[in-house]
Amino acid sequence: MDDVVVKLVETETELEGAINVRMRVFVVEQQIPPEEELDEADATATHAIALQGGQVIGTGRMLLVDGDDEGTCRIGRMAVDREWRRHGVGGQILVFLEEQARQEGQTLCLLHAQEYVKAFYSGHGYVERGPVFMEAGIPHVEMVKPVG
Repeated sequence: MDDVVVKLVETETELEGAINVRMRVFVVEQQIPPEEELDEADATATHAIALQGGQVIGTGRMLLVDGDDEGTCRIGRMAVDREWRRHGVGGQILVFLEEQARQEGQTLCLLHAQEYVKAFYSGHGYVERGPVFMEAGIPHVEMVKPVG
């Protein structure tokens, strides 16, 4: 995947590209209502995108967790266009966001993994924490990884 570049979103056009990937994956493919997919956290999140030939093909975001979980970030909205899955793009985005978390002084990344892709996250060092739960009508499991 030498021609795939992962970077922070820097422009409105790049953010639109990230949101478009999320809409294709979550709203069209997985039938999640658009009002559940887009939320107020998008305004404050750190967004990453994967580009191939100038086109956004994948995305993910990171949020800092407030309160008792100081030093914890939450990675989410990980999405890769269908034709680019199983080519390492999601892994590149995840590693990039973890490095961003480290640079911002975070020591733990947590995420809500759709149950059918938890092996992907396990392969990147995440461990399950807690029981399976429903989110947007899809079974999920919370997973965590120390990064600091």
